[in-house]
Formats: sequence, structure tokens, C-alpha cells
Amino acid sequence: MRRCHPKGRRYENANIPKNATPMKHVIVGTAGHIDHGKSALVAALTGTHPDRLEEEKRRGITIDIGFAFLNLGEIRIGFVDVPGHERFVRNMLAGAGGIDLVLLVVAADESVKPQTREHFDICRLLGIRSGVIALTKSDLAEPDVRGLAKLEVEDLVRGSFLEVAPIIEVSAKTGAGLDALKAAIESAAQSAPGKDSTRHFRLPIDRAFVMKGFGTVVTGTLVSGSIRTEDEVELFPQQRRLRVRGLHSGGAAVAQAVAGQRTAVNLAGIELEELHRGMALAAPGKFTPTKRFDARLELLPSAPLLKNRSRVHFHHGTTETIAEVALLEGEKLAPGQSAFAQLRLREPVLALPGDRFIIRRFSPVATIGGGSVLDPLASLHRRKDASVLPFLATIERGDRDAIVAMLASAEPRGLSLARLIARTGWLASEAREVISRLTAKGELAVLDEDPLTLMPATAVDALVPRIRQELEKFHRANPLVVGIPKEDLRGLSSAKPEIFRAALAKLAAARAIAFAGDLVQSAGREIALLPEEARAKDLIAAEFDRAGLAVPRFEEVLGKLPVEKQRAQKILQILLREKTLVKIAADLVFHQNAVARLREMIANYKKTKGAQLPIGAFKDLTGVTRKYAIPLLEFLDRERVTRRVGDERVIL
Repeated sequence: MRRCHPKGRRYENANIPKNATPMKHVIVGTAGHIDHGKSALVAALTGTHPDRLEEEKRRGITIDIGFAFLNLGEIRIGFVDVPGHERFVRNMLAGAGGIDLVLLVVAADESVKPQTREHFDICRLLGIRSGVIALTKSDLAEPDVRGLAKLEVEDLVRGSFLEVAPIIEVSAKTGAGLDALKAAIESAAQSAPGKDSTRHFRLPIDRAFVMKGFGTVVTGTLVSGSIRTEDEVELFPQQRRLRVRGLHSGGAAVAQAVAGQRTAVNLAGIELEELHRGMALAAPGKFTPTKRFDARLELLPSAPLLKNRSRVHFHHGTTETIAEVALLEGEKLAPGQSAFAQLRLREPVLALPGDRFIIRRFSPVATIGGGSVLDPLASLHRRKDASVLPFLATIERGDRDAIVAMLASAEPRGLSLARLIARTGWLASEAREVISRLTAKGELAVLDEDPLTLMPATAVDALVPRIRQELEKFHRANPLVVGIPKEDLRGLSSAKPEIFRAALAKLAAARAIAFAGDLVQSAGREIALLPEEARAKDLIAAEFDRAGLAVPRFEEVLGKLPVEKQRAQKILQILLREKTLVKIAADLVFHQNAVARLREMIANYKKTKGAQLPIGAFKDLTGVTRKYAIPLLEFLDRERVTRRVGDERVIL
């Protein structure tokens, strides 16, 4: 794009008083053939000529998009004047994406021309719902010529959103009809829905320049949300965080700009060379740029047959790139028909569901269709995937409960709240409302609370009986083991970690399982020892109790037991879990009574001999060798009975 370095001028031309505070902001876009008087008409309406480039003024045609402003009652109108020449339709598209209503301009002395039709088609494909028709240069045409032009315009717009739009005969030169045109624009603007300031902030960039004393400035139509000075914004598709140094709208500095306003944003922390038309500013941390999205695609009746995998010129907001069209409902799309399609882009864009786009034939270049984004973060579809079309039909219907349920099913590791917002463009409050409704109905299960992550309840429910089955099998095979480690149980049940955690939580909430540290066991389960196992347990405990601090070798104890070694080792683990025995080191176990007596010895030593405890004194006190003394002292350190200071201990 052309970068400007204006001297001594505002960010945008304006004729609005600085302190005006209109209640509504509406963007009116001009459309029509070259030299039909679009720019002259805007200048006559606003007092500001939108052509801003020297070349435009010299050649007398609009090359790039221009802007001007007008107050009509309590409505602030921002005019976006677009080029009419075929060579500059791509510039027209950069300005058309943010308009609320169209001012279709047709010269009375020339009537409908090729770019009139193409601009009108573009407005219809972009989903514009209202507008006004201006029959310009009426002073140059005889009444019968004006009448014929009006009939041709009526024929052009028949059956469209402009079918009932007023057709106003005007002359920018004489001023005839301007008041009637202003009244018609005001009436259309009052009924136009406008843009939503409560949504997430987004501003497609259509200009970037440096302004002396301010630095880097970008401009665009604020299509949703609002922005304040000092806000943090995110630049797309780079996903770079920037700070807003200042804002201008309507020719004046403002503290806040809202949806529907032409807005100039003074950015900190970025150079002009890093910015260009086609980028966008948005609320930070909400969205993800995409090079692939699913859409409803519509071809114009005048378009040629579109084959699967065709390359096209793609226009979205102020972005232009090349796209490949993958048709999802056949190998061809006929003129005038629509179908689900996936667009695969050469460059990433910021797109949200409901965004409109235009496609133009690759060569020769001409507008052939457009559509609306359905799933901006679509996966690469397999041709025979039967779930794709029902999913896209659900999104198109706007059934939010069904959308969340299907998105959750499509995310193998669970659907996070952040991913849901990025994929739908909803506010967090809207997403949480749907989530609460679905979880209350038992259709969604919460895998994690922070970050909030969801999974269809059916996926969790299907895993619950499998976990119980594997748990019971483990208990039957290991009657002397309290429970199975969680990860071992997950491996046996062949479950993804997130779903496994949710299923465990559901079982625990139903009091069907219990936890012993990292072990999982069936709730209420107690180890039932056979008579010989109970006797072996008592023998082990008694043997260690009698040994005191002179612990026996376990192999010696095994020889006295009425059970084989494997069961004896499991019985030892039971005694350790019950804390009858205490593990001091990997191969060193003491009876709890011996540990209690050791604590008493240490306490009595401190009373009689002080807090200093050399290793030699500890060995004399306990009667153990250095082999046992060091592990015991380290155990006492961990238990905060002693603290090591150099080579000695201090009794705490």
C-alpha cells in the first residue's frame, strides 16, 4: 500500500465539531462505475473531498479509498469513498468490508455500467442490508434519459436488498437533490443495525503512515468492540502485542473509539515499515490467525463454473491474498449456487465466524462470488469424512449448544475455553453460559478447571465402567495390595490423560473409588488376610519390635514365616502403609516403637548433656554402628528432630 507522511493535517479529514458526541456511528460506502461522480457527491455532502493522493487529484479519479464525515442529527456518518475503475476494484474491496449501508451512485447520463454491476454484486455478497441510490449528474441528462437510467437501476436492484431503496436525482455541481439525499441517508442510517461495541475489539488496517510528533499511525473502520488510549492491542497475523498511544476519530483526539467509527490509532513500539494494509488490530490474547477455514460459498449467476481446488483471489476486510477452494459437496459449483467449502490461504488472516469475504477469478480477474466464514480454525478434511457437513450445518444454524457439543467432540484432548472463544468469537460470558447449561444437563464434563477444559460427557461415561473393570481385575490378582498406581490404571484402560482424570473424578464423586496417595482402590475395600498371612504379619511386626534399633535382615525374618517370599514382601508393604514399620532408608526398616524410643533417648540426652550431638555420642547412645547411625541421623534431620551443623548434629 502507499504510505503517507502528512504534514500538519489531522489523521482523517473532518467537518465535525470537536466536542460533538453523536449517539450512533454509521459507515456509508460509495459504490459505482468510474467517473459517475462518487467523490464529487461525497464532497458536496460533507464539504470534504475524499481524494487524498496527488495522483488522484491530477487524474480526476479515485485510486485508493478516501474518507469524509458528516453529522445528520444524532448520527455521525463516515463516508468511505471507493475507486470505480476496474483496475482498482481491489482497493474498493479494502474499503467495503466495514460499511453499514451503501450509497450506490449511477450517472444519469450514462446509466448502469460494468463496475456498477460489480460493485453492487460485491455489496450483496458482503451481506450489506440497506442503502440509498443516487442518480448523479442529473443536470446533464434530459428527463427521458434520466427516466431510462432510473428504469435500468430498478432492473439492476430488483429482488435485492436495494429493491425498496429510494432513488434520488442529484447534482453535485448545482446542489439539486442534496437535501433529499441527506434525508434519505439519515433515514437509512437510523434503521441500520450498526456495529456492536460490546463484542471483542477488531480493526482491519487500511492505511499506515507516520505523522510528525505522533509517530506510527494506522487507520481503519472499527468493526466491533471499543478501544481506549493506553490499551494493549494485538497485531495480526503477527500476534504481536502493542500499546495505543493515542486515538483520533472524526478529526479529533478521543479517549475512546467505539464500533462503527473511522478510527486512527497511534501505536507505540512499532515502525511504519512493519505495517501494511491487510493487517488487523484486535483484543489481545483472544484469537488465532488462520490459513484455512470452512465457509458457505456462493457464486454469482454471472460467474463461470468453479471446479474443486481452483485458485482464486481472496478478499476479507482489508486483506487480499491467494486461496485454493476445496469444495466439500462435490467436484464443481455451478453459477448462482452455494455450497460448503474450505478455503486454504497463501497468507494467514484474522477471521471469525460470520465474517464476509469475496473471491475473484484468478485470471482474468473478476468478482465471481463470496461467502461467510463458519469455522475459522478448521482441520484439513478428508473427502469422505461424513461428520463435516452436519457440523457446518450446525454452525450455520447458530445453535450454540450444539456448536459447543460438536466442538468438544472434535477436540481429542478436550475443548478449552480459550479455544472455544478463538473458534467462535463469542464473549467469555456467552461461552460460559452455554457451558453451564450443557454441564447441568450432563452433556459436558469438565476435565480441568484452570484452564477450563471440556469433553463430551459420553466420552467420560464410556471410560467409567472400563476403569472399574480394570480396578476389580487388579484387586483380584493382588489381594494383598491396597491399590494400583494411577498411571498403571490409565495404561490398562487405554485412556487419554484428560478423560482419565475426569472419569476418576466422577468415580470419586460417586464414592465408587478411593485414593491412598497415588494409589487407586475400590471404595470400602479392605485387605482380607488369610490365617497364615495374618500370622506372618504378626511375626514380622514382633520380630522388628524385639530387634529395636538392631534391625534384623529381612531374609532372616522370611525364613520364619508360614508364607512364601512374594506374599511376605506384600505383607511388609502393608505394615509400612499402616506405619507399624517405618522405612528409614531404601534397605533399612525399623519398628515404630523403636523410632519412638529413639526420640525419647534424644530428648533425654538434650536435657542432661545439651543440644550438641556428635556422631560418636549418638553411636554410644543408641548402640548402633556407623552403618545404621548415619541413615538414622539423616532420618532425624528430615523429621526436624535434629539439624546437621558441620560434622555434628544440634538437637532441636
